[in-house]
Amino acid sequence: MRGVVGVRVVQVTRFGGPEVLKVAEVDDPAAGAGQVVIGVEAADTLFVETQIRQGSGRDWFPVEPPYVPGGAVAGRVLAVGDGVDASWRGRVVAAGTGGGGGYAERVVAPVEALIPVPHGLGTWEAAALLHDGVTALSVFEAAEVEAGEWVLVTAAAGGMGVLLVQLARAAGARVAAAARGERKLDLVRGLGAEITADYTEPGWAGRVRAAIGAGPSAVFDGAGGEIGREAFGITASGGRISAHGASSGGFGAIDPDEARRRGVTVRGIQDVQLEPAERKRLAERALAEAAAGRLEPVIGCTFPLADAADAHAAIESRAVLGKTLLVI
Repeated sequence: MRGVVGVRVVQVTRFGGPEVLKVAEVDDPAAGAGQVVIGVEAADTLFVETQIRQGSGRDWFPVEPPYVPGGAVAGRVLAVGDGVDASWRGRVVAAGTGGGGGYAERVVAPVEALIPVPHGLGTWEAAALLHDGVTALSVFEAAEVEAGEWVLVTAAAGGMGVLLVQLARAAGARVAAAARGERKLDLVRGLGAEITADYTEPGWAGRVRAAIGAGPSAVFDGAGGEIGREAFGITASGGRISAHGASSGGFGAIDPDEARRRGVTVRGIQDVQLEPAERKRLAERALAEAAAGRLEPVIGCTFPLADAADAHAAIESRAVLGKTLLVI
């Protein structure tokens, strides 16, 4: 039976700039067997979603317009389908949407994807952690950061970067943080970065290495491109680099022969393509750490659902600090 027309979503109507994001009305979604309907209060937005909207990354993200972006939401369970315990109804949850559909007033999610939002944590914070918290914990766990060693984080004032700075400090590491502009550097200094560098300035990487006295042992590159290449260039011999970011237009170009010669362990975007069970484990951990006050997402901007185009434009302009959310 069809639902009542009138639930708003935001669709990418064609590949292009932010203006291709348009509000549409669709049928009220219904929960099938093993599913729930979530009334969305906050939807995550990611830089990569702006790249997909432009038509980039088709090998990794083979979507065709029209489609609804958004892979993570938080809100209240409004309805449950067959086979779902009725106690879920009314609970505040966070959930992945299976790769899309999150820019909406209501979404359907499988019950196994639901994560109860811990007491004391808001839905905005929960939504902000579902992607960035998962990826940050994944790359951080793999790097096996030890107390006292130097860590470099690029794109350090982004939604994931701020979490990596906090994780490194909590592990007892010393942090160098690279970002764009003094406003962003002020943010990461407040989070505990001892050394900061504006990577729009020539020679930034050399100044980081000089300030440390040697190269960083672990590098988390969320920027990619030339910034990522320079970050790799100062990574200490025998160190580790996670080249997971491409916000500057592509992943950092790392010469595998040079990495082998210097004994640098390289992990890339392929290493954070996680199985659902692992993704859920890390999401639960991220929310629990935030509820306990040990991890704090930085929500720099929020936009109403209808202003999703403005949210994408703000992300692309590099004007925002931390995480940008759509709130409903």
